[in-house]
Amino acid sequence: MIPSYYVQLNIYSMKSVRLLKLTFVALLSVLYGQLFSQIQHFEWQGTQREYILRLPMQHDGDMPIVYFLHGLGDNISRVDNQYNFTQVANNYGWAIVVPQALSQGIGTMWNAGLMQSSIDDSGFLMALLDSLSVQYPIDLDSVFFTGFSMGGFMSHRMAIEHGDRITACAPVSGLITHSMSALTPPCPVRMLHIHGTSDPVVGYDGNSQYFGGNLGLSVEAILNYWKSANGCVEEPVIDTFPNLKNDNLLFVRYTYEGDATLQHIKVIGGNHSWYNNSNQYDISYMEVIHDFFTYDDFDPTGIGNDVQTRPFQVHPNPCSGLCTIETEEVTQIEVVDMTGRIVCRQRLEPGENQLNLIGLPNGIYLVRDGKGRTTKVVLEAR
Repeated sequence: MIPSYYVQLNIYSMKSVRLLKLTFVALLSVLYGQLFSQIQHFEWQGTQREYILRLPMQHDGDMPIVYFLHGLGDNISRVDNQYNFTQVANNYGWAIVVPQALSQGIGTMWNAGLMQSSIDDSGFLMALLDSLSVQYPIDLDSVFFTGFSMGGFMSHRMAIEHGDRITACAPVSGLITHSMSALTPPCPVRMLHIHGTSDPVVGYDGNSQYFGGNLGLSVEAILNYWKSANGCVEEPVIDTFPNLKNDNLLFVRYTYEGDATLQHIKVIGGNHSWYNNSNQYDISYMEVIHDFFTYDDFDPTGIGNDVQTRPFQVHPNPCSGLCTIETEEVTQIEVVDMTGRIVCRQRLEPGENQLNLIGLPNGIYLVRDGKGRTTKVVLEAR
């Protein structure tokens, strides 16, 4: 429990409040394991709401705060144990809040606009932020939300309703519900949406094989929603994470720049899972979310703007079917369409090589080598 005198902090000067907050966090570092192995409570609209808070053992200045919202039917003790948020907080210097959704008939679920409900989860999460910012040195310019499945739905809702207070969001396997899509965010919000193309529970097209119906906007419609809200360009920068693990997955990232960056990681072949083991999969979701939350004006492709640093050059691009591809080394390439299907394999010799894509449908294709380095080719009719 938080000592009662913390509720009275408003009687002190701002300088005293700051000193008390820092002193209390130092004390928590000593008592860390004992205090934060327990679920804490926050009263909201007459209901005792539960949450777990993980603080870093060490940090410099104010801490970024990250909300993790669990999925349908889940509970915060299991989630905290599964994702090891104590270690995540220490690794990144984050304060991590793991709040508990209330039971609504079919299990614990967030009121993300999927069904009629009087539970004000959106207000609860913001009120909890206000309370925590009084008790701890929280950086209110670094407020982040992420969540899985139903937690992803709720992360979208938080960005739509409270984008003026939230710095960035990273929903995973969650959609924008139709009721939320009618709303306009108060301002642009940096957004990273991660979704598997073979997800049977929350489908890439917005439908659910598991629940047997439509749950919300398709991923394509979600990207269009945030492109409009964030004032983004239409054409993304596309890059593929190195495809080195035998996981039958391909992670493709689309980056749309604008007033606020929009990214989408399309997990080709991915199901309804949070891929977080970098030893088993080509990426770890927590790592790419951390990078997205904290990056500042870096080139998301890791390729750079200097064409000489690219593994190969393609011209003309766009092309009508025949193009020239240049490389400085012998390499084997694959041409992959946006569904992840390999449509062409070819060995490249140093210098110029002809690439024949005649007969393929118009669209964007990724050319990648065995090291996972990629460039894109746009095929269009002339």
